[in-house]
Amino acid sequence: MKQDVTIEHVRAVAGDRATLRFEGDRAGIVLDATGLSARERDALEAAVRAAASASWPGELRVVVTAERTQRRLIAVASGKGGVGKSTLAANLAIGLKARGRRVGLVDADIYGPSQPRLMAAEDQRPTAKDKVLDPVPTPFGVPMLSMGQLVAPGRALAWRGPMVAGALTQLVEADWGATDTLVLDLPPGTGDVQLTMVQKHKPAGAVIVSTPQDLALIDATRAIDLFDKAGIPIIGIVENMAGYICPHCGEVSDPFGTGGAQATAERLGLPFLGRVPLAIGIRTASDAGQPPAAGNGADGAAFHAIAGLVDDWLTAH
Repeated sequence: MKQDVTIEHVRAVAGDRATLRFEGDRAGIVLDATGLSARERDALEAAVRAAASASWPGELRVVVTAERTQRRLIAVASGKGGVGKSTLAANLAIGLKARGRRVGLVDADIYGPSQPRLMAAEDQRPTAKDKVLDPVPTPFGVPMLSMGQLVAPGRALAWRGPMVAGALTQLVEADWGATDTLVLDLPPGTGDVQLTMVQKHKPAGAVIVSTPQDLALIDATRAIDLFDKAGIPIIGIVENMAGYICPHCGEVSDPFGTGGAQATAERLGLPFLGRVPLAIGIRTASDAGQPPAAGNGADGAAFHAIAGLVDDWLTAH
């Protein structure tokens, strides 16, 4: 029978994603596209139409449906620049993926995007369908979007608050497909981007990054206060650049002090997620677009330990 042949052809292309109904000379096919990107959905629909048309001579209708993915946002923030927040965000995303989460990365630092370099995606440009951006792939299995991929290299963005807010919305509301966790690399401070994110894209929690020095901790405390007032949980504090390891003798010195972030976490009653050393290997690998967490070297160990604690928090919440 033509129905049996049509079912066989469609199932060969779509498997259990296809449900077929027949009524007279009409055939209806419902495709479950849950977890697929727009490009994958279009490709599946086209393949099913071609397979069904080859065996069904009558009227053919294909409907594509999808369940809404429950996606949680993790904000990586700091009170000031230059504390290694973007490096932490990139490695956190890779570390969470290594633990089985479907992770995407949003470079929300509109004025100073650095994730394209960190994630080896500088030559990638996102496409769009119906004004919805399609995230670009990276060599590490973490799709990402950044304003650095949408403007010419080296170009300064002189945008006011509403334009920045609109740009952030486009990045967050892109077609993230099956992604269940979005890591947001926020700009420093407590300005328009943070306010827009808090009000419109409320994260599940925030990771605060600071160096051990007092000035950085003062600003980090302001960032914590912003999230507290918005009712966003603080997952924990990370102390970055926590000791310089000499590549020749292995001696550790503390140009930025030591233990300040941990002491602040204890004072505020917040979890301390760990320390990342000021190591030359982390800097050179990051500049080369090879995040340490993507490899098996010692430089990635601190990032994986932090990702493990964040993963535990997500599981518990």
